[in-house]
Amino acid sequence: MITSIKIWNEPNNLSHWDFLLDPGWSTFAELVRRATTEIRSVRPDLPIVLGGMSPIDPGFLRRLDAQGGLEGIDILAVHGFPYDWNLWPLEEWPERLEQLRQEFGRPVWVTETGVSSFASEEAAAWGLRRSLDVLAGEKVYWYTLLDLAPEREATTRHKQAEGSSYWRHFHFGILRHDGIPKRAVEHFSPDFGICQWFHFRDERTLELAVRWFERLGVRAVRTGLSWAESHQEGAEEWFATLMSALEPFDVCVTLCFTPPSRGIRACHTSPPIDTGEFAHFARTVVERFAAPASVPVSGPQAGEQ
Repeated sequence: MITSIKIWNEPNNLSHWDFLLDPGWSTFAELVRRATTEIRSVRPDLPIVLGGMSPIDPGFLRRLDAQGGLEGIDILAVHGFPYDWNLWPLEEWPERLEQLRQEFGRPVWVTETGVSSFASEEAAAWGLRRSLDVLAGEKVYWYTLLDLAPEREATTRHKQAEGSSYWRHFHFGILRHDGIPKRAVEHFSPDFGICQWFHFRDERTLELAVRWFERLGVRAVRTGLSWAESHQEGAEEWFATLMSALEPFDVCVTLCFTPPSRGIRACHTSPPIDTGEFAHFARTVVERFAAPASVPVSGPQAGEQ
């Protein structure tokens, strides 16, 4: 069941929000304000998480805060991949999280972090073990359960032209895309949740993932419902299938991606023409799939001090 809702994914990353069309993130701040208002109107108790920053940039949060974009937000979120893309060591995690808590007075969750096995399965397994130590007691979603299948595309700006930075995206799973375990699976602990995205109507992968969530003792799952996909035929049935399969888990659902027909530019990263349409989508998701207010959230709730 949905026990928290996340507004957008990496809004300060050009691959997910075209801030060249939205200088200063004024449209994004409006989108957040309107979405939180709609969510609160039907579920005032449901925790609302701001889309995970990547990179971790306090300046981005200050811009949103100055425009009222943090008023309805309960929890801040960050994404970090020190072993693959970020220019800082993993041991800096505690300091970076604490700085955000102190400045913005909110819990901070790590809603994506992981280590690619692109170069070495052993290195990825070591990175998981080390992350469990460094981030002990934090609310963390490990990215990810399953490798990205080779026939898919990673959501980046320049695709294969990015070289190894692009191909690393395909190897973050603790399982291969077909479910064959990699070395890291032996070290996974349900002290972490798992972030796993599901492609539209990919029921085979969904079934495989749920079996492994149960086998690994996973309690907390982060996934996404795409606003863009909600405009496709069969979306209601697919969303219902996805949420039903994940009902046994505490689900942090990310709502993101603009329908191309509703963007300033015909792209899923575009700011929408009307932010109220996204707010309506958010409300609809909460009304259909959020856990009853009486359902407690299990698993680590760190970062709330």
